[in-house]
Amino acid sequence: MAGLSTRHLLGIKDLNPADIQLIFETADNFKTVLNRPIKKVPSLRDVTIANIFFENSTRTRLSFELAERRLSADTINFAASSSSVSKGETLIDTVNNILAMKVDMVVMRHPYAGAGIFLSKHVKAQIVNAGDGAHEHPTQALLDAFSIREKLGDVAGKKVVIVGDILHSRVALSNILCLKQLGAEVMVCGPTTLIPKYIGSLGVRVEHNLVKALNWCDVANMLRIQLERQDIKYFPSLREYTMLYGLNKQILDSLDKEIIVMHPGPINRGVEITSDVADSKQSIILDQVENGVAIRMAVLFLLAGQTP
Repeated sequence: MAGLSTRHLLGIKDLNPADIQLIFETADNFKTVLNRPIKKVPSLRDVTIANIFFENSTRTRLSFELAERRLSADTINFAASSSSVSKGETLIDTVNNILAMKVDMVVMRHPYAGAGIFLSKHVKAQIVNAGDGAHEHPTQALLDAFSIREKLGDVAGKKVVIVGDILHSRVALSNILCLKQLGAEVMVCGPTTLIPKYIGSLGVRVEHNLVKALNWCDVANMLRIQLERQDIKYFPSLREYTMLYGLNKQILDSLDKEIIVMHPGPINRGVEITSDVADSKQSIILDQVENGVAIRMAVLFLLAGQTP
């Protein structure tokens, strides 16, 4: 079996379409494993993986941990808030101390863009980016595209709108890069203040009217407002944002066709999406969570299979 063209997974921009298809095909096999009574395989036995999270995380951290255990890897978990980082230790020193314990692979989330790229140039272990600032979140984009493929049969030719805080979202950038590589048409929708100026260079459409965007698309990926990354006010109030860009059942039922609704989580119910939409039959939010384990198993397996 051919391997990935990259030694690390730092961003979607490092993958080519063949890499993405290989990850999907491998994830298909692992999803079969996850639906068996015995959900474990010995694929990464004797491989040690460190999960290093400098930002809070629930779904991504648990998904990676579960993927590693399903592959029989040995894991160690690191949280910056309870580590020597709070005493002034640098990123490289922190990781090198962990690698001195003979760790083979590092899964890292960091608040600063490019942290994974920087680390990959200074340590020998393989790096998987679990999100770096507002830059990229490659495994989220892979599981989103995999979920669309699973639901609609293929990604190519499908119309996907990403709604919300595009400016501060690492999920948005990775999704755009991944979907474009797979042949999808992509549109972004949100207030002008939350749409990056460079967005046109990525080959995506821009729409500021939510209903027009939803009538155009086959899939709507609803993003939360990233208040923790906003140092100024980008819109008057959450209430006004919800009135203009929140997806509710009334809007969903009024559309010309039935669309698929996605959300990378965590959901702010009643803001970007209402509960009756999040829990509707058109929502594949929990499918995304399930597929996240299979995708991350595939990524870890394919990277670990490479020789240094």
